[in-house]
Amino acid sequence: MDFGWSEEQSARYERLLAEVRAVCADSHEAGGPLGAERRHWLRLGELGVLGSCVPAAYGGQDLGALDTARLFEALGRGCSHTGLVFGAGAHLFACAMPIAEFGRPGLRDKLLAGMCAGEVIAGNAMTEREAGSDVSVLATTARRTAGGWLLSGEKTFVSNGPVADVLITYASVDPNAGYFGQTAFVVDRAAPGVRVGAPMAKMGLGDCLASPVGFADCFVPDERVLGEPGQGGPIFQRSMGWERACLFAGFLGLADRLVEQVTAHVRARRQFGLPLSRFQAVSHRLADMVLRIEGARLLLYRACWQMDRDDPAELAIALSKLAVSEGVLNSALDAVRLFGARGYLDGDVEAALRDTVPTVIFSGTSDIQRQLIARELGL
Repeated sequence: MDFGWSEEQSARYERLLAEVRAVCADSHEAGGPLGAERRHWLRLGELGVLGSCVPAAYGGQDLGALDTARLFEALGRGCSHTGLVFGAGAHLFACAMPIAEFGRPGLRDKLLAGMCAGEVIAGNAMTEREAGSDVSVLATTARRTAGGWLLSGEKTFVSNGPVADVLITYASVDPNAGYFGQTAFVVDRAAPGVRVGAPMAKMGLGDCLASPVGFADCFVPDERVLGEPGQGGPIFQRSMGWERACLFAGFLGLADRLVEQVTAHVRARRQFGLPLSRFQAVSHRLADMVLRIEGARLLLYRACWQMDRDDPAELAIALSKLAVSEGVLNSALDAVRLFGARGYLDGDVEAALRDTVPTVIFSGTSDIQRQLIARELGL
């Protein structure tokens, strides 16, 4: 197995890292959430982030999962606005990729180039008040009508919802069929019957706006169904494979940034006449941060490698998601401790802790990942 990156891959990573750092530096004076401003989406499009794994025929870069993850790693390392990184990932993996893989040709032609360029923003509308970890019990329904479907129900925690132009949503077309009775739809925000709620106040990921979205007899034409009626469950799980592997590479980048910041701090900060780095309790805590993230990195790379080979990757993806989310959350907490009172002040380290808390919740909680791992082991 080759553990090295090619010159092209390394250059792509370094180039994006440098460009993102420059953009991020210019954005520190911004007053509102970055995800609310179209110019930031357009810039992400220019950088190639929003279409990295979308086929080139539809405006993307046609990269595999591993190369895409590497780009998101650079994005997460260079951009301290982690909510924007998360929003970009939700846009690409939970919205663009289902359209690229399951949309009809006309729908792909209409939407994907704009989504890759950041001209069209997408939101993923799956979660409901009573359907979080268990998405087999959707209360949102779709019933047949002439030429399409009438969609009714309420979604919540819709990432990018307040700024989305299109919404990838899932509804039950056969309540008795559970997981196999769901259908995936691509809905225009401007369609009659769509109601987007106010942005939700969250403890972290503030640069990714989220909101509830309601549908009241919203008509969706047949050509905006992804796959076939009843295939919504498998389509959603396919998108979660992309998200759990590649989006979480952005949090690997965040962890790398934390290690850089902590290392610089403990070398410079002195107590009892010595740099903090000379105290074993400090250096060992930093060593644990590196151990967690390097282990998680290998698991994530393996999951993406298996995806690129079209090998069964469910176990690898669940292991990767669990290791990255738990690892980055614990490392962010360690960073706060190593910065001491300074880590509790408003700033990058404190924000990183708040931004990493939801990693153990979204895209399947840590306990759901453990359940998936146990199932793959035949337990």
